[in-house]
Amino acid sequence: MEQQQDVRFVDPVAIERAVNTALVSLDLPTAGAYTRRGIDIKKSWREALFRIFASKKVEVNRLNQSLLDLLMLLHGHPGAPAATVPVNCPKENCKSRGIPVRAGGGECPACGETLYPTDVLRIHEEVAEEGTNEGALGRLMSVLELLVLVGLVTLLWTQSRADLLRSTLFIVDGPLAVHGPPAKLRARALEYYQAMCSSTPGVGPFLCGLEKTGALVDYARQLARHDVIREGDLLICDADVIKVVCNTDNPKSYGKETYWGRKFVYRALDGRVVVATIPPAAGPAYDENGGQSGPDNYPTIPAILDVIDRTGSSMYRDGIIPVAAAHGRAAFPIGVGTDVLRLVAKQKLGLEPDGTPKAGPQI
Repeated sequence: MEQQQDVRFVDPVAIERAVNTALVSLDLPTAGAYTRRGIDIKKSWREALFRIFASKKVEVNRLNQSLLDLLMLLHGHPGAPAATVPVNCPKENCKSRGIPVRAGGGECPACGETLYPTDVLRIHEEVAEEGTNEGALGRLMSVLELLVLVGLVTLLWTQSRADLLRSTLFIVDGPLAVHGPPAKLRARALEYYQAMCSSTPGVGPFLCGLEKTGALVDYARQLARHDVIREGDLLICDADVIKVVCNTDNPKSYGKETYWGRKFVYRALDGRVVVATIPPAAGPAYDENGGQSGPDNYPTIPAILDVIDRTGSSMYRDGIIPVAAAHGRAAFPIGVGTDVLRLVAKQKLGLEPDGTPKAGPQI
């Protein structure tokens, strides 16, 4: 990709050859759909999530682990998965909390409800009988992104800790945060990352999240528009900045329940404005006292900013090549994508191309 900087026009073939992608595909019931008779949609989601996590694998090079393996790993330590995860009984009126559940599942000691290790995510709490359940799907997507990140970073930490790990930057499309019911994974993610930092020679691992939208992105673009921040400037988002952006009376508590990295605004050497979330090598990024706003506790910042400078993309505003390439593989084009989804839906529902039912018994 660096060679493309020396030519007048980017060679799409060269970019294509430099990109290797893999998708995690899954299906879950929405409104009015259930996995089997006699259960509601919340239990349908619980059972479906356990099935998906146990069967879907992340297979990259020598990494061949299921999502469930990665969930147990995140609750343990690098190279040492947890034997159990703490689950709150999801049955109504049962007050049992923190029940240790193994990867194969368990049972509530108080009411006998079947428990799954994926119940620790509590995503089913946002599932409703009516509605699209897009919110719950969004929570699940953020969890999957985190688990894939954990798997890939752990792979290099295990196999090439002193070499490839220290020369690779992992980028998440969006902030390093976990919102909603699964938010407790935030603390697990930071603890896991810092455990790798303490056992990696030199600086690393290198990872960050990049935001394209949001209040801080809008604020940063206005600062750049008026040249308040210039090319090469890094804006430290301390309590004063957070108070202005979020219009809050308690800026010191911002992010302490959801973010496992700290937000920084960087104006790249070519003028692009990037909001990057970077985890600290030790201690919390945010806490009730404001966290660590200065760059001293974020030794990976120089390398991350260097990569941002060298991988700019004009495919979208303030873009970088890795995120643009990922979007190209994961997103459906509006026109063609709509047609494809319509055809798939008709086939699944047993309809003819014109929308009429096919002959014969229908399910």
